[in-house]
Amino acid sequence: MQESRLFRIIYYLLDKGKSTAPELAEKFEVSVRTIYRDIDIISSMGIPVYAMQGKGGGITLLDNFVLDKSLLSTREKEQILMALQGIIATEPNNSDELLTKLGSLFQTKNTNWIEVDFSNWVKRNSSQDIFQLMKSAIFSRNVISFQYFSSNRESTKRRVEPLKLVFKSKDWYLYGFCLIRNDYRFFKLTRIKEMEIQAEVYSREIPSTCSIGKQMDIQNAIAVTLKFDQDMAFRAYDEFAEGVTEDKQGNLYVRTNLPDSDTLYSYLFSFADSVEIVEPENIREQVKNKLAAMQKKYVT
Repeated sequence: MQESRLFRIIYYLLDKGKSTAPELAEKFEVSVRTIYRDIDIISSMGIPVYAMQGKGGGITLLDNFVLDKSLLSTREKEQILMALQGIIATEPNNSDELLTKLGSLFQTKNTNWIEVDFSNWVKRNSSQDIFQLMKSAIFSRNVISFQYFSSNRESTKRRVEPLKLVFKSKDWYLYGFCLIRNDYRFFKLTRIKEMEIQAEVYSREIPSTCSIGKQMDIQNAIAVTLKFDQDMAFRAYDEFAEGVTEDKQGNLYVRTNLPDSDTLYSYLFSFADSVEIVEPENIREQVKNKLAAMQKKYVT
């Protein structure tokens, strides 16, 4: 445990530049005396760490200090490689070369444990390119512009400060501050067209009180109760892992929240005749109306 704390202290100082013994003691939940002992141990390892007294003082590392690979345990090296591979699974360029170099540096076998494919089963699309452009804009803090096709069938030109990429329910979304709507918004990547990175740089941060997962669940959602035929059990359990109940006839029931938009109906129709909307009544009526309109197209 002490070795792990020593490494975390070094990493913290590399990241922050300077700290104080009380601050480190609070962060790592030990006494100030223990922190000073840790600093002595770190210094004895040949790492240039200094404690300066007085105003403007504190604990700091020598400028341009580079972390030596020998400070990492075998498990920590493996965790770094796994985390890095998880990140660059979305980065197709030079990923194998980078992992190979780090694997050689750490003398650790590179385990190919994750792969991300942005294409669907029908055809390849531009999602990978948009993802890479978006990631670049987020890191460089550049405003982006694009044409966006919303679920209510509107097409609008947007200027957005991109803050975070979010993977939710099988799709990628951009979370950012829309300069047109003057508010935070989610944008589905597959609906973004003609994206361009602007020269304008922003300084906005994600609000500390923001819970992106909860926001996505709450935004424009409606509670529905669904009844599935037994032959659709595999999808019911796949997509609603918890909260599935079964009656004596083998029918499955699910109560969940779904987007209150056209996406709701396209999703429900993907189950064909194996699902029934139990409630709310207005959604049942909408489904009836849409089915009637569809039927008219096939009347000869």
